[in-house]
Amino acid sequence: MTDKLLRAELLEAVMRIAREAGEVVMAVYETDFAVRGKDDASPVTEADERAEAVILAGLAGLTPEIPVVAEEAVAAGRIPQVSERFWLVDPLDGTKEFIKRNGEFTVNIALIEHGEPVLGVVLAPALGLLYGGASGIGAFVEDGQGRRTISCRQPPAEGLTVVASRSHGDAAALDAFLAGRKVANLVGAGSSLKLCRVAAGEADLYPRLGRTMEWDIAAGHAVLSAAGGTVKTLEGAALRYGKPGFDNPHFVASAV
Repeated sequence: MTDKLLRAELLEAVMRIAREAGEVVMAVYETDFAVRGKDDASPVTEADERAEAVILAGLAGLTPEIPVVAEEAVAAGRIPQVSERFWLVDPLDGTKEFIKRNGEFTVNIALIEHGEPVLGVVLAPALGLLYGGASGIGAFVEDGQGRRTISCRQPPAEGLTVVASRSHGDAAALDAFLAGRKVANLVGAGSSLKLCRVAAGEADLYPRLGRTMEWDIAAGHAVLSAAGGTVKTLEGAALRYGKPGFDNPHFVASAV
C-alpha cells in the first residue's frame, strides 16, 4: 500500500472522528449551555470538553503510537512530549462564535510531521461544511451537494479579498499591514474558517496580527497547503509547529 493511499485512508478516518465530535458539539449547542473561564480568561463550554474526549478516543484507536496535543488537555496540564510526528486538536475553535450562536465555529484535527501540517480536517457542524486536505492528495470541501475539490485562486485584478477575525480584530494593525495593497473586499469570519476561505478560492489573504495557538490553525493550515496556499510569519518564514509553548507568531495566510 502506497504512502498516498495510506494518507487518504487516514484522512477519511479523521473525517469520521471529526463528524462524531461535531455531533457532540451540536448536541450542546442546542441546549442552554454554561460558559466558564479558563486560566487565560478564554471561555470554555461543555462542548469543548466533550468533543475533545471523542477526538482523543478516536485518535487513540486509530494511531495509538502518535501523541496528541489537544487544547483542553494542555489547559489542564496534560502536555505530551512531541517529536517529529504528532496530532494537534482544537475540539471547538471559535468558542466565542459558539457562544454568540452565529455558527462560525469548527472542530479541528491536524497531523504534524517534521514541523509541517500534512493532513487536516476542519468541520463547521452548524454550517454543514467539512474541509479536508493532505499533502500529495489535495484539498476538498463537503457540503449538502457532496464533495468537490478546492484550490487557491490567483488574486483578481480588481484587488484582494482579505478575510479577518470576527472576534479578535485589531483594526489599526490590519490597516497598517494592508497599506499599499490593492484591497477590493474586507470580510469578517470566525475560527479556522478564514484559512479555509483562502483554500477554497473565496479569499486571497488572511493576516493574523494577534495571538494564536498551534491547535487553532494547524488543520486549516493543512487544508490551505493542500490547496496550494502558504502560511508564513511576517518575516516571510514558513510557519512551523511543535514550538515551545505551542504559541504562534503573527502570520499571513495567502493564496500564493
